[in-house]
Amino acid sequence: MAKKEHVSETPATQWLKAHRVAYTEHPYEYLEHGGALHSAEVLGQDPFTVVKTLIMQDQDAKPLVVLMHGNRKVSTKNLARQIGAKSVEPCAPEVANRHSGYLVGGTSPFGTRKAMPVYIEESILSLPRICINGGRRGFLVGLDPQVCVALLGARPVQCALAE
Repeated sequence: MAKKEHVSETPATQWLKAHRVAYTEHPYEYLEHGGALHSAEVLGQDPFTVVKTLIMQDQDAKPLVVLMHGNRKVSTKNLARQIGAKSVEPCAPEVANRHSGYLVGGTSPFGTRKAMPVYIEESILSLPRICINGGRRGFLVGLDPQVCVALLGARPVQCALAE
């Protein structure tokens, strides 16, 4: 039997353990700009169940986290309308890194440096399990999406656009 590759602790896995969340580890070969579609393909997962963690900001440069299906884009107009903001846009990578404490491509919603409001595409919550970044490039964790609502206070939104 092949030995399962163990990934060292990240702030995200420490956070999950501290909150007694059951999760599975899914390391993969990271590809610069490969994104959720690449990780889904390498891991043999449906890209709809691989959730990307996006750090965005409102018109006042207040950061927020958006959890979106790997094969969907965020309609920033729809998101802004639903959260009562004038506008929402992605943060520049270096700004996102500062807010989250993670490198872009390895951003997890768990164990972020700053507490930020979290918004989750509503249809993610109907999935039995998701894979989401575990706090390092090339590392996803599999878990119940309800964890995002129960422990992060993620608010459901409807802002998905086809890729």
